[in-house]
Amino acid sequence: MDDIDRKLVALLQHDATTAYAALGKEVGLSAGAAHERVRKLRERGVIRRTTVDVDPAALGQAVLAFVMVESSSWMGGSAGKFAAIPEIQEAHIIAGSASVLVKVRTETTQQLQDVLRRLYAIEGVSGTQATVALETFFERPVTSGP
Repeated sequence: MDDIDRKLVALLQHDATTAYAALGKEVGLSAGAAHERVRKLRERGVIRRTTVDVDPAALGQAVLAFVMVESSSWMGGSAGKFAAIPEIQEAHIIAGSASVLVKVRTETTQQLQDVLRRLYAIEGVSGTQATVALETFFERPVTSGP
């Protein structure tokens, strides 16, 4: 990726609805050249998807928890089982005392408890440790440079 690609990514992260003409103007390219650059960024997997950033609390998902999942076996082949739990937003294989770290959003702590029960139903899961976030200072998207 060159500096123009990085700038295009940053502009799209700020507002993914920006017209190609406006993108091109910002980086010194024509609308067609900006469109072609963005198309290539998508093809290479740099831009994985275009989405909308929504306030979870506005959708009733006010409870945010991070859950360390302990296991009695390697969990590397279990991605689909974690993905099948819709309240799990992210799941990561990690190093340390736990095997998997998941980010969970629910409406209530009772629903969080139900998610924990479903985690225990995954073969190999031997324990969980949930930490509920009381307040989120900020969440950042991945940036394309300094």
